Amino acid sequence: MKIIGITGTLGAGKGTIVDYLVSHYGFKHYSVRGYLIEEALKRGMELNRDTYVVVANDLRTTYGPSYIVDQLYLQAAENGDNAIIESIRTPGEVESLRKQEHFLLFGVDADPEIRYGRVINRASETDQISFETFIENEQREMSSTDPNHQNIGKCMQMADYVFLNNGDFQELYQQVEKVLGITEHDNE
Repeated sequence: MKIIGITGTLGAGKGTIVDYLVSHYGFKHYSVRGYLIEEALKRGMELNRDTYVVVANDLRTTYGPSYIVDQLYLQAAENGDNAIIESIRTPGEVESLRKQEHFLLFGVDADPEIRYGRVINRASETDQISFETFIENEQREMSSTDPNHQNIGKCMQMADYVFLNNGDFQELYQQVEKVLGITEHDNE
């Protein structure tokens, strides 16, 4: 079983990598956002980015910095298939997953203007924001000295591989395939 964690900046292409590995290579997808949505619904909270941050920080403070990804890892291990856990956001999550066999951390980034355009185009409930709010949200999530709060910048530094996704889908897929040692023949 191979476990890939994915971290990255807002709108960089985390979901694109996830979708590709799921549809082309049979990876199972475990989503931190999905986990947080379920938890927010249980708590009767509004579904938006601010709520997800509050719920995640609360769970991490209550149960430990890696609690959410540990729960997702347990689900993945129970299943036994190759899995991708999206989105790794704290160094504690990375450190916990590093204790597992066959773990890789992927980071993905792109220029801010490109990422903002992607965010607006995907039109999810958390993405209808101004460029200024987009940058503010990202800056809030990029660093923290609190181990229970998001620190995407540090997670990106801890990544085994960082993909620059300023191009098209095919360019990103080729980067991922190269890292995983997949050739064109493997894709047929």
